[in-house]
Amino acid sequence: MPTPHTYITTTIPFVNARPHLGFALELVQADVLARHYRRLGDRVRLQTGTDDNSLKNVLAAEQAGLDVREFVNANAAAFTALADPLSLSIDDVIHTSRDPRHRVGVQHLWRACAANGDLYRKHYEGLYCIGCEQFYPPEELHDGLCPDHGTAPQRVEEVNWFFRLSRYADRLHRLISSGEIRIDPPERRNEVLSFISGGLSDFSVSRSAERARGWGIPVPDDPGQVIYVWWDALGNYLTALGYGTGGDDLDRWWASADRRIHLLGKGVLRFHAVYWPAILISAGQPLPTHLHVHDYVTVDGRKISKSGGTTVDPVELVERYGTDAVRWWLLREPPRVGDADFTVDRLVHRADDELANGIGNLVSRTAGLIHRYRGGRPPATDPATRAPDAVDDASASALADFDFRGATEAVRSFVAATNRRINEIRPWELAAAEHAGSDPGELDRVLGGLLDDCRRLARCLDPFLPDLSARISAQCITRAGVLPPPEPVQPRLDAPRLVRRQSGSSA
Repeated sequence: MPTPHTYITTTIPFVNARPHLGFALELVQADVLARHYRRLGDRVRLQTGTDDNSLKNVLAAEQAGLDVREFVNANAAAFTALADPLSLSIDDVIHTSRDPRHRVGVQHLWRACAANGDLYRKHYEGLYCIGCEQFYPPEELHDGLCPDHGTAPQRVEEVNWFFRLSRYADRLHRLISSGEIRIDPPERRNEVLSFISGGLSDFSVSRSAERARGWGIPVPDDPGQVIYVWWDALGNYLTALGYGTGGDDLDRWWASADRRIHLLGKGVLRFHAVYWPAILISAGQPLPTHLHVHDYVTVDGRKISKSGGTTVDPVELVERYGTDAVRWWLLREPPRVGDADFTVDRLVHRADDELANGIGNLVSRTAGLIHRYRGGRPPATDPATRAPDAVDDASASALADFDFRGATEAVRSFVAATNRRINEIRPWELAAAEHAGSDPGELDRVLGGLLDDCRRLARCLDPFLPDLSARISAQCITRAGVLPPPEPVQPRLDAPRLVRRQSGSSA
């Protein structure tokens, strides 16, 4: 049977400022899925990148007094550098302003849609939010302000190229309502269907080169226009696979892949669930199979954003509290639907209660009991008596629904139940009875079973906390038949401090 292929992508963020915790959420979720599918035996490609060709990047560079190329490259490097502190297993990174695959591929995508009769020029006047990089009809504004950024959009009047989105409304509705394009959670699917049912208008897919400051990918055969940054950005999912430049990756990871999974925030749902599938249909390309949509990370109820004035730096958090604590909060705290308000108090509480007091305590108790009562030599266990891998099954079932909180709750519940079982069985009393002449078999069964549980925990934890998983595994490996001396696998954290950084972005 052929090995399944799974292609997983994150969105590519604007690089008008350094990365914040909100994008770290998406990176960690994508990494969990990639590790999970690798454990299932899939061949997996995890891809991310940066969206360099945005006007907001140009404006931020101008405010900083820097050359645009220098500014974009420096901030793009900061996003790429998240891989190490967050323990990400990324396979490919694309930077849209300088990757040789991208410009050729985006222009190839443009020509494919033009050949299908879906691009035309017209005069247009509208309200444009630079922060969102999109036009808004007046009815979608809140008191005349962008609903996401709270700023007044600019009135823009120019001749642009348009894409015939209206042509695809009925087909998009069928694809999404049937589940051929699966959108999770269901509330977001319903939101998209409602938007489509309200009628789709053709949308502008180019900007004047003058307004774009000459930054971006030129429209083929029309050098006075640059390709709209969202068309440009969405194309990365294909261009990084060699679309327009050749090679086998496009067939392996897109056309023939078993799963094509996009992870994205709710603020860009329309682009991924409506615009992108329509462009793909027009260009004759297969569609994504899954769109997983997460909500926002907030601070004091306000969306974290690079341009919002206050942000939370994920690298600083990792430096102070560790990779495991940060990844665990990002997986445990955000609900499937609804924003997650970040505080360091919550991060520390999760880590101390569930990682140190829960997981760390279980592993330390198990290793300590085996060293105390068996000289570090774990008793053999009968495979036929081992309990089914219920925790792994429950976690995998939740991940199939893109429910990261449910998947990690299965792990937490397993740890809590095992720690309770130790207190109920009271191995120290079995050891005392054995010393008084009782059969040692019962204590052997208990100690062997606990070590099996710790090894099972390490395997199940690997997609979520690979570093902690590795430490647990190391604690459970015997050398010359003896476990290593017990060491804490997850210490408690220090007193919390809120990490905030004032943003210098103007967009």
